[in-house]
Amino acid sequence: MSSQELVTLNVGGKIFTTKFSTIMQFPASRLTRMIDGRDQEFKMIGGQIFVDRDGVLFSFILDFLRTHQLLLPTDFSDHLRLQREALFYELDPLVDLLNQEHLLQPRPALVEVHFLSQNTQAFFRVFGSCSKTIEMLTGRITMFIQQPSALTWSSNSFPPQMTLLPLPLQRPSYHDLVFQCGSDSTTDNQTGVRYVSIKPDNRKLANGTNVLGLLIDTLLMEGFHLVSTRTLSSEDKSECYSFERIKRPEALTMNKTLKSEITITSEQSQKKK
Repeated sequence: MSSQELVTLNVGGKIFTTKFSTIMQFPASRLTRMIDGRDQEFKMIGGQIFVDRDGVLFSFILDFLRTHQLLLPTDFSDHLRLQREALFYELDPLVDLLNQEHLLQPRPALVEVHFLSQNTQAFFRVFGSCSKTIEMLTGRITMFIQQPSALTWSSNSFPPQMTLLPLPLQRPSYHDLVFQCGSDSTTDNQTGVRYVSIKPDNRKLANGTNVLGLLIDTLLMEGFHLVSTRTLSSEDKSECYSFERIKRPEALTMNKTLKSEITITSEQSQKKK
C-alpha cells in the first residue's frame, strides 16, 4: 500500500492514520469535505490534517467507519458527547445508531435460586431473566435416581447393587428450572435416592447443601455476582439467592439499505465529474 492511499489526522493531539477510502466513504459527510479540500477550515500541515476535536471519541468514530458497527465499552457513559461529535462530522448513519441509546446500555442478566430443605430432601427452583442462562444450566445439571440393578441383584447379595438412572429436569417455562436431591425419609432403604451432578464436576451429590454450593460456584464461574440472600420462610427453611451479571450490549450495525444508497450516490457523483 502506497503512502498516497493513506491519510493522517491529528485529532486533539491524537494521531490517526487510515486509508482515504475509509474516511471518504460517506460523500455527504464533513469528513469527506475535509479530505478533498472543500472545507477550508481544515488544512494539511506537516503531512497531517489537524482537527480541534476530542481525539478519544474520534477513535470510536474511526472504528465505525472501518466496520459500519457501533460497539462501545460496557462502562461507556459519554453517549451525548459522542453524538455531538458524530453531528460535527455529519455522519448521519452513526447519529442514527446513537439515537438508539437504549440498545447500547449494558443490561443485567438476573438469576434467582430458590432452595428448600425438608428433612433429607432438598428442592431447587432456578429463575433466569435470560432463557440462555437456563438452557446453559439445563445442559450442565443432571439428576439421577438410585435403583436396584435387576441384572446383578440376587438373594445372596447384600446389599443389592445399585444403578443410577438419569431423570429429566422439569422446565415449567423457558425461564425456570426445577430439580431435587436427597431421599424420602419415610423409606428405610436407599431406593429412590436422588443425586445431582453439575458439569464439569463429576461428583454425584445427594446432600442439598453441597448441591447448593456447587450451583453457586457454577454461577460465579459464569460471571454472575451474588447480590443478596434472603430467607423466604424460616419454618420450612426456604431461602432465595439472587445473582446478577452485566450483559455486554451487542454491536449495532448500520442499515444495509442506507449503505447501498450511499454507494449509489457516490457512483452518481463520480459520473457527473
